[in-house]
Amino acid sequence: MPLTVSGANTIIVIICLFWLFSGDYKSKYNQIVNSKLMIASIIFFSIHAVSLIWSEDLLWGLHILHKMWYFLLFFPILFTIVQKKYINFYISAFLLAIVITEIFSYLVWFQIIETFIKANLANPTPFMSHVSYNPILAFSIYIVSHKVLFNKNLSNLMRCIYIFFIIVMTINMFITGGRAGQIMYFAALVILIFQFFDNQKFKSLLAILLLVPGVFYTAYQTSDLFHLRVQDVLNTTSAYQDNKGTGVGLRITFALNSWEVIKKNPIIGVGIGDFPKEYRRINLINTPELTNTSNPHSMYTLVLVQLGLLGFVSLLSIFYYEIKLSSLTKNKFIRDVGAALPLLFLLIMFSDSYLLGHFTTLMFVFFSSFLYKDFEQDQ
Repeated sequence: MPLTVSGANTIIVIICLFWLFSGDYKSKYNQIVNSKLMIASIIFFSIHAVSLIWSEDLLWGLHILHKMWYFLLFFPILFTIVQKKYINFYISAFLLAIVITEIFSYLVWFQIIETFIKANLANPTPFMSHVSYNPILAFSIYIVSHKVLFNKNLSNLMRCIYIFFIIVMTINMFITGGRAGQIMYFAALVILIFQFFDNQKFKSLLAILLLVPGVFYTAYQTSDLFHLRVQDVLNTTSAYQDNKGTGVGLRITFALNSWEVIKKNPIIGVGIGDFPKEYRRINLINTPELTNTSNPHSMYTLVLVQLGLLGFVSLLSIFYYEIKLSSLTKNKFIRDVGAALPLLFLLIMFSDSYLLGHFTTLMFVFFSSFLYKDFEQDQ
């Protein structure tokens, strides 16, 4: 999944074909219609499809609809075929792919191999851009850290391997440039601390105050790239008018201009085909010196512009059911990871459209398909 778009898509097609010809359709149908999470996912996609009716640019609308097909087909398909007894295999396969990306990232960073695909010396993120790479890396760190902290059955050898892996991934987090993933990393630390102290608020807050600033300060002092990215945020937010053209400045501008569109179309939005057109129109009025965009780099902004409050509520319903379902199991790993996944995505979706991109959407759907599968059925 984190290694190649074409490879992942090929596997997705194979899975879908096996599903279509595997029979037992009544059981599959019942699993889907009896899951509130699956219904929420299908409704989210359906609102996108229906909004084509009031979209002027049908070609762009169909392009966006194609990107959202996971929520209509692949999510429900995976949901009906994954099995709880194989969860460790699913996670191990995912982590193995992360190990491979880490190896190539360090090989580029240490200049042992030539730069390739997305990886370069300044930002060694192989196979995908840092925008997708760092959130996937942050979630991987969370999973491995959870195993170290809570899995009492780990051998000493495996515990040492996992700890080494955490250190290597954490260093990699700050030699690459994905700010959303870095924020997700710190949020994951906070979640882990609360889960470790099990609602002991004083101990949790004390640990957070000691650990999070310590890691941040260390990264800030040792990583030139992280230092520059932090300074960019500080400079832009303190003097936005002078820094509108920076990466952070453009994101602020995208949000401000998009809000003008949202206010005029608050309930059902402009349709999934019309964000680029509507943004060009308002950008020409407010900030003609700045570039246009087809993506406001915020999932919430994008959904509100395209689908209004109707789509926004539909989006949040997916995360609501995931958080609710995560509390219905006694398995600590499933409960904790099931809560962390939606919380972390709810955070990073402020900074980009992470359910529109291939890699992060696939990771979200992949983990969601088995973390919440049997909980409703146990009620």
